[in-house]
Amino acid sequence: MSEVNIAVPTTETSLVWRRLRNEVQDMAEAEPMLASYLHATVLKHRTLEDSLSYLLAGRLSSVYFSAMSFREIIDEALGASPEIREAISCDLLAVVDRDPAARGVAQPFLHYKGFHALQSYRVSHWLWLEGREALAFFCQNRISEVFGIDIHPAARVGKGILVDHGTSVVIGETAVVGDNVSMLHEVTLGGTGKETGDRHPKVGHGVLIGAGAKVLGNVRIGDGAKIGAGSVVLNDVPPHTTVAGVPAKIVGRPETEAPALSMDQNIESQLGD
Repeated sequence: MSEVNIAVPTTETSLVWRRLRNEVQDMAEAEPMLASYLHATVLKHRTLEDSLSYLLAGRLSSVYFSAMSFREIIDEALGASPEIREAISCDLLAVVDRDPAARGVAQPFLHYKGFHALQSYRVSHWLWLEGREALAFFCQNRISEVFGIDIHPAARVGKGILVDHGTSVVIGETAVVGDNVSMLHEVTLGGTGKETGDRHPKVGHGVLIGAGAKVLGNVRIGDGAKIGAGSVVLNDVPPHTTVAGVPAKIVGRPETEAPALSMDQNIESQLGD
């Protein structure tokens, strides 16, 4: 899969963190009832990673597993993986750039469950790669319970990902998602039955997957493809094509090289192209 290059430089993390703190400070001054929450979640921390660790641990904690225990796991993963640390900023900026409802970085950082679930998955994936499968599965289950998004810890997901709304998104064990992909609620990257082995979709870079789309089986979705809302994809999709329908068929070509970035889901004008 070829690269769609909007990766965030490592030095930009500090700029994202500064922007987040400034926005949260303004928020706390404008709404005093939230001030203590905002201070505990963001303002008292020294880095973006520390703040995110605190936030996710609080969301994921339960009577069976404390916030302190979750935070220990998250801190360990963030400390060991520069890839996760880079992905945090890339994913957060993807939300800001592509979701017109996002008002700055503070709103999605604090409140968007698609972003929260994705960062939590990254921790479970790190655990999986470390051979700690029992704990990875435990985290997957808790992520699904809390955020309504089910991503298998063995799945491989790139950076610069927007999971918009997020409700009922499912990504299977052997699925691969490239960089700078956007997907909306109720998207499934699943299998087709009881087959074992490599059985889930491989999604290229810059792909846009509309709400309710189901991509099933070990199929390849080429770079820059667009999948219409509600479609059922059972076969490979060539790069830079638009598919729609049940079963999905080619109906045109996206107007941009990376439709995930423009978020233009209109396909009617492309029919007959």
